Amino acid sequence: MDRVAAAATAIAQARRTRTPLQALPEETAPRDLAEGYRIQRAVHDLMLPQTGALTGYKIGCTSKVMQDYLAIPHPCAGGVFARGVHDDGARLSASDFVRVGVECEIAVKLSRDLPASERPFDAVRVGTSVEAYLPAIEIVDDRYARWQKMGAASLIADDFFAAGCVLAQPVSADAAPDLAGVVGRAIVNGSEVARGTGADVLGHPLQALAWLANHLAAEGRSLHAGQFVLTGSLVKTLWLGPGDHVVMELEGLGQVEAAFV
Repeated sequence: MDRVAAAATAIAQARRTRTPLQALPEETAPRDLAEGYRIQRAVHDLMLPQTGALTGYKIGCTSKVMQDYLAIPHPCAGGVFARGVHDDGARLSASDFVRVGVECEIAVKLSRDLPASERPFDAVRVGTSVEAYLPAIEIVDDRYARWQKMGAASLIADDFFAAGCVLAQPVSADAAPDLAGVVGRAIVNGSEVARGTGADVLGHPLQALAWLANHLAAEGRSLHAGQFVLTGSLVKTLWLGPGDHVVMELEGLGQVEAAFV
């Protein structure tokens, strides 16, 4: 636990000061993914006074384009906190991030708990627990001196790039199209720069939700009604600069936009 506490303290301090995080020294770096998640929970405890309550989760590396980009062949989870959640049309300061990026996502809001006692979960079961779907911009932050040298476990310990999100109006689950066929378009400064489909996210975004529910259940934790989950990017991360304006269009769900000033 001393190793976990030391790693969590270093990560939390780097986040508070917006200092690029160096690779953790061998004596504190997580030895495996499970230890990475233990450090993540310790980071959450340290950051809560600054971030507000945990309101949901993000799932990274759910599409081939992101797995290839990060060279990580499996999904990874992180927390999303109240102070990082913004409404559609948000104007955010680029200087609040080390290196800000955005991803095109389908978010889900839960209508009921998915308790650990009900595992295993599959896409059909979790789908009956979704209240609504929301077009979402996940905000990510490259907080690292060189993320390619960090390793998946250390990135997980630091919430896997998570820095918040921008959410548009919800579409009720009953009124939503089949998510696998939803086309997502990323538009930066008026030009389309990337596109993907819901099927790119583990075959279906609800497969990603089921993965997260099972992952948390294996740790004795649960998803709860009212929480939302960012299911993973349909496109490769787009790195932005001051003055950039981004729109994510999700066919059948609507669009969401933000500016970084």
